[in-house]
Amino acid sequence: MVFPEASAHQLNIYIGESNRWQGQPLYLALLQLARKRGLAGGTVVRAIAGFGRNSRIRSSSLLELSTDLPILITFIDQPEKTATVLRKAA
Repeated sequence: MVFPEASAHQLNIYIGESNRWQGQPLYLALLQLARKRGLAGGTVVRAIAGFGRNSRIRSSSLLELSTDLPILITFIDQPEKTATVLRKAA
């Protein structure tokens, strides 16, 4: 799908690898929700390092047993479509 330059909107959602929703990884639940709501597409990227509000750096070091790496979920579509991902699931 091709969008006129002014109408494309990028929605980035940052979560932890261990975040879950109803027993499944949260990133999969968000992808399924976006597909159900008709978004053009979505991408999930697993980071090699990052930190969140607790300022603890998480990395993919071999010395760490539980890394809980950052996950970036990106959706690009028209603004009204990406906003549907942020609304409460029906």
